Amino acid sequence: MLAIRFARVGRKKQPLYRVVVSEKAKDMYGNHLEILGTYNPNTKEVDLKDDRIKHWLDKGAQASSSVFNLLIKEKIVEGKAQKSVSISDKRKAKKEKSTEETKDAEPEGEAKTEGAPAEEVKSEVKEEKADEKPTEEVKEEKKEE
Repeated sequence: MLAIRFARVGRKKQPLYRVVVSEKAKDMYGNHLEILGTYNPNTKEVDLKDDRIKHWLDKGAQASSSVFNLLIKEKIVEGKAQKSVSISDKRKAKKEKSTEETKDAEPEGEAKTEGAPAEEVKSEVKEEKADEKPTEEVKEEKKEE
């Protein structure tokens, strides 16, 4: 699937973005099919090729949410602005989802101690210790032998 998205160029702390069209699975900084324009967020300067953007959208290319919002602002396309999701938010959501899945997929037959009240766990430990002889008694028995 084709995607129209930003590729960052420029120096450290001075971003400049190219609007490029490329395969969604490929690296946007390497091979792209065409450069469709540039965007400078510091000066808000935008230089886009309107006809080429419309051409790629007609071919089925999907614009990222940030690029789509820029196209709406420049009145190249019509529509409602999309909410952009940062990469860190995506990672957090993915991590939360994976932890929920692992909690749900606990093996059967194993006792759950996480949800057990603390008193029950303590009583089990006391019962185990009650079966064992105190170390002083063991030492006295060895001396007698």
